[in-house]
Amino acid sequence: MGLTFYKYQGTGNDFIIADNRAGQVGQLSTQQINRLCNRKYGIGADGLMLLQNKEGYDFEMIYFNADGNESSMCGNGGRCLVKFAYASGIHKSVYKFIAIDGEHVAEIDEKGHVRLKMADVNNVDEHATYAILNTGSPHYVKFSANVKEINVALEGREIRYSKPFAEKGINVNFVERTDENDIYVRTYERGVEDETLSCGTGVTAAALVSAHNQKGFNRIEVKTIGGNLSVEFEKMDDENFENIWLCGPAQFVFKGEIDL
Repeated sequence: MGLTFYKYQGTGNDFIIADNRAGQVGQLSTQQINRLCNRKYGIGADGLMLLQNKEGYDFEMIYFNADGNESSMCGNGGRCLVKFAYASGIHKSVYKFIAIDGEHVAEIDEKGHVRLKMADVNNVDEHATYAILNTGSPHYVKFSANVKEINVALEGREIRYSKPFAEKGINVNFVERTDENDIYVRTYERGVEDETLSCGTGVTAAALVSAHNQKGFNRIEVKTIGGNLSVEFEKMDDENFENIWLCGPAQFVFKGEIDL
């Protein structure tokens, strides 16, 4: 069986996308998805997404990590899927779609960038040297100096597989504040089990705990290895955040076919 696929990337976070609205893709196995995402034996990607029909929505987002397992929400993946939906003939001024963590809305601006509304956050577990919060996926956020010098693959893996997180896993973000409204973020992603060039839910988590205004509107500019993003949100108090928008580029890379 052959698979027609599309490769997209959002600030270096890259994805295989397939149109499954007519059910033509069928049920992909964990092993098939893992092979497709493998950078040496397959197409190569941080994850795979299916665009599907869903009553009451413009589409449904189904997301799998590179290890082949269905995963929690992927912010950059959601932004890429919106661009793919537009390229596939779904033209809206405002998109409404459903993902594993619930309903999302999104817009494509005049630059072609995608603004994706993320789920509200109502709990931040603050510790002396780190914070834990869920922005659609669980994240460990640690502020550090000289983030460029950190061995993210090594240090991130140690935290991800430490006793509190080993069973379910957690994404690990190393964050450096470079200005009042600017941060630099590097992320180790579970499911990929390595550093990725960017992580949308990770950038969002890092931005929330970097709020410059104690209450009300905040906009944080975020630099990652793969490019620049911004996160806009309303801070209600130290644990509650609403109207969270992840904003940035999402681009088509290439189209191809591969035997499964």
